[in-house]
Amino acid sequence: MSLKASWYQDRLRKRLKKGFAGYPLATVAYYGPDNRLATKVAVGIMATEGGEVDVLERWTTESGDVRLDPDVLKQVLDFISLHNVKSVAATDGIFGCPHEEGTDYPEGETCPACPYWAHRDRFTGKLIG
Repeated sequence: MSLKASWYQDRLRKRLKKGFAGYPLATVAYYGPDNRLATKVAVGIMATEGGEVDVLERWTTESGDVRLDPDVLKQVLDFISLHNVKSVAATDGIFGCPHEEGTDYPEGETCPACPYWAHRDRFTGKLIG
């Protein structure tokens, strides 16, 4: 991993470690074709408790891992700063397939590009059914 990517990762980790400090709150979720490679990161900003996500931004990469891409990490941190976020929360690990149901593949079906996530619980990573 590059020194630049490590620096941005440390900045994001520090934001996460602070815990809840009020709203606006940013949620960070990583997605990938399996539980090892993150090819997409989504950051949602919620202005108030119990509210909906007010602003959502996504970044993807065709090669490599977004968690190791200094350009993506910088854009994530800039986006969080732009919205004057007080708290940051993130999922542990990779949260599911980077493709969107109804956009990238039909509603109600599994993603044909990410068989790892077919019949798998995104919260536990365990196979379902």
